[in-house]
Amino acid sequence: MTAKSFNYYGFDKDTYFDCIGLIRATNRKHVLMLNTWFFIVNLVYLIFSILNLFGVSQERISFYASYLAVTLALEVLLILAPQFTERRSGLMVYFSSMILFSYGILSSVAQPYMPATMYLVLFAVIGISYIGSMVRTLIMAVLGMGIFVMTSFTYKTFSIAYYDTYNVAIVTILSVGLHYTFQRARMQQFVLYQKDLQIQHELEIKSSFDALTSLLNRGRFFSFAGEIVEKADEEYMVICLVDLDGFKQINDSLGHQMGDKVIQIVGKTMLSTLGLEDVEKSSISHWDFSEIKSLAGRLGGDEFIALIRGRKNKEEVTEVLEEMLKSLNSVKFDGLDGIHASLGVTQLSSADRDLDSAYKRADEALYASKRAGKNRIYFSEEVLAV
Repeated sequence: MTAKSFNYYGFDKDTYFDCIGLIRATNRKHVLMLNTWFFIVNLVYLIFSILNLFGVSQERISFYASYLAVTLALEVLLILAPQFTERRSGLMVYFSSMILFSYGILSSVAQPYMPATMYLVLFAVIGISYIGSMVRTLIMAVLGMGIFVMTSFTYKTFSIAYYDTYNVAIVTILSVGLHYTFQRARMQQFVLYQKDLQIQHELEIKSSFDALTSLLNRGRFFSFAGEIVEKADEEYMVICLVDLDGFKQINDSLGHQMGDKVIQIVGKTMLSTLGLEDVEKSSISHWDFSEIKSLAGRLGGDEFIALIRGRKNKEEVTEVLEEMLKSLNSVKFDGLDGIHASLGVTQLSSADRDLDSAYKRADEALYASKRAGKNRIYFSEEVLAV
């Protein structure tokens, strides 16, 4: 585990980068909020300057107009390109900070006979708003303070510049301290949020997959399959029910532990035959059903179900199922001479708005397979008419 670091607000580097997505999203949101506020402030000052109100001279029109244009450009970029600005949120923070720092410094220079206030306010706001790292924050604070003090001594009398130096030193120390406190609390919120997401994700996986076989459980299979059927457009698909033959005898003669092993082998065989062994369970929330060509699930006990797609016709589906049955029949170990199963298959049509009717047809085909001698594939000739 990486050591905790002052640079990452008392957290280790790995934890910090685990939260980088939340950090970027937060920074982008705060850049947008701060930039909007600054845009409104500049607009008001520009109006005052044009109308020569409240002592805001018309000589300042170009100054306020320039910053208004820059903030407007940044506002448009933030609104129209949210993904880009979130990925580049660090750059957005630097750009926003430079705008505000330069505004505060130039405002101070424009009033050489008065102590500066705008720079101090803007620096405190930046410190509270943005989260980056303490090293970058300290570098930015020292550079900003250095430029501010230098311009004060250049354009102001010594007494006022001295007063500015005292104020900026106090505000910088307070702002850096507040920055660390605020951002550490924010990091704690991010970490808790990430843990909550992880727990939810783990619960979702546990509630979606059968623990013994890693196949989808009954509820999640029908949920996903229904979603696929609803969006399908004249695509050839079938529902296949698989029921093991003589499974009770396996449990009775070889024991329930062997029965569980048989169930596991069936699940693994189905995943392998349907090309699903490489599908990531951890990404179940983001499964792309345009890429996942089939689904496999366990209904309970020794009953299984599959939705097969990506094949052109009955002949291609038959080849897949024959391969599955052949693989099961060839299993031999510890007194087990092959795993036998009956398969009932039905084609889905555009009239199947849900899986209920298709499931019923596949179930009837399964029983027909049992009656015909078991350990075989039986296709339902019935297809729901439009």
